[in-house]
Amino acid sequence: MIGIYARVSTEEQAKSGFSIDFQIREGKKKAGTDEVKLYIDDGHSGEFLERPALTQLRSDVKGGLITKIICLDPDRLARKLMNQLIVTDEFEKRGAELVFVSGEYAKTPEGNLFYSMRGAIAEFEKAKINERMSRGRREKARQGRVLRDFQVYGYSFDKEAEQFVIKEEEAAIVKLIFDLFTQPNDIVRGINGIAKYLTDKGIPTKRGAGVWHRQVVRQIIMNRAYIGEFYQNRWNTEGMLGNKHKSPDERVKMKERPKEEWIRITCPPIIDEIKFEHAQRLIGESRRRWSGTSMNKYLLSGLLRCGDCGNTMTGRKTKNWGRDILMYSDEKNTAGAKNSGCRRRIKCEEVDAEVWETVRAWLDNPDEIAAATETKESVAFELLEIERIEKELEKTKNGRKRLLKLFAEGEEDIGEEEIRQQLRELKEKEERLTNQINELRNQRQMFAENSYSKNLIKEAAEYYLSKAPDELTLEDKQNLIRHVVKEVRVFEDHIEIFTF
Repeated sequence: MIGIYARVSTEEQAKSGFSIDFQIREGKKKAGTDEVKLYIDDGHSGEFLERPALTQLRSDVKGGLITKIICLDPDRLARKLMNQLIVTDEFEKRGAELVFVSGEYAKTPEGNLFYSMRGAIAEFEKAKINERMSRGRREKARQGRVLRDFQVYGYSFDKEAEQFVIKEEEAAIVKLIFDLFTQPNDIVRGINGIAKYLTDKGIPTKRGAGVWHRQVVRQIIMNRAYIGEFYQNRWNTEGMLGNKHKSPDERVKMKERPKEEWIRITCPPIIDEIKFEHAQRLIGESRRRWSGTSMNKYLLSGLLRCGDCGNTMTGRKTKNWGRDILMYSDEKNTAGAKNSGCRRRIKCEEVDAEVWETVRAWLDNPDEIAAATETKESVAFELLEIERIEKELEKTKNGRKRLLKLFAEGEEDIGEEEIRQQLRELKEKEERLTNQINELRNQRQMFAENSYSKNLIKEAAEYYLSKAPDELTLEDKQNLIRHVVKEVRVFEDHIEIFTF
């Protein structure tokens, strides 16, 4: 029986116009009969052998059902020369005749050479198509256009404008997630709590699932698209197209490209940048703050650090004259610990009381601790100063480039040692200006963080004042402290409290 094999993938159909119907029609003409069995791979790449219809054809040839195969052209059979040769050899060994509509290939050295050349050309064309498509996508991304619907929660995709558009009902959930994560509340605790809360409320995920997993919530909190930064060309997916046909250990993994290759586009923000950065700090410290569980509850677990040796201080129970006492200690007994600690210990009740009384006083008077340390005028001055120094830095870099060019061209009017000296001076100036810019930027960041701390403490104060002091549980106090205090450093004769 005669089998006709037809294949088309989206980009090839647009390029060549070799539709499935066209290939079948031409194949039947070649066969001279309509009594044929059709094998059709619609939308499958010719780069891989694992295609449903081709797999069935190979099986039918092996079983003796098909004795003649008609195909429009070798590149319909496969886009890689090696795969073409594998299938052709397989058919020949089973006694099946392979015929192409586009031309006959004699079983001679010359015919085999020409067939191989056609296969090599087809493989080359496939590589060129992929390269052109990739280049085109990168160029579109550089123009600020979103390449496709990336299914980002909180946004819909406008195909005509090729841009993200805020989806209000999902954006409201994104704001809720950030509020629950960054603000004290009685509703949830941590990322797991947020995932469970959203699931219990019946809120669907982007894909319509009813269950929220902690990793999905974490990805939302860490996604910079919510502050207007979306990155394309970030992931390299080359070779992943055939993963569905491979065993798990053979599948190609997605790789992250170097950051300088990412293409940033702007999108409408949903979250304030200061709140977003605060959420990143909370995530960065959450492992230390919330890791592990203990039979004894410690108010400041994950927040204490020895002021001298730098080790974190953990809670432990000791005995003194037969009485159990809870202590914080910086001793590390774990094998391989880089620093065993300076054996500092402090009673939990002492440091807990001091930190809580301090935080409570801040909550009663939030303006005192969180007042900004700089005026708006100073911030405006910093912006102008950064702009001035950046221009000076650019001039310095250009000066270095000109000197390097003179050095390379070997100008006789300027001595080599003189050029070297000027290059050293310009390099030192460039480093000095860069340090000045970084310092000014750090000052602006500190101002922004102080302003945000003021808002945080006000929110915590509202939560605290809504309850009577004796109604606050240990978990309430922990939650409040963790939204205000970044770290507590313990010294020999005092403690220092650092806020966000």
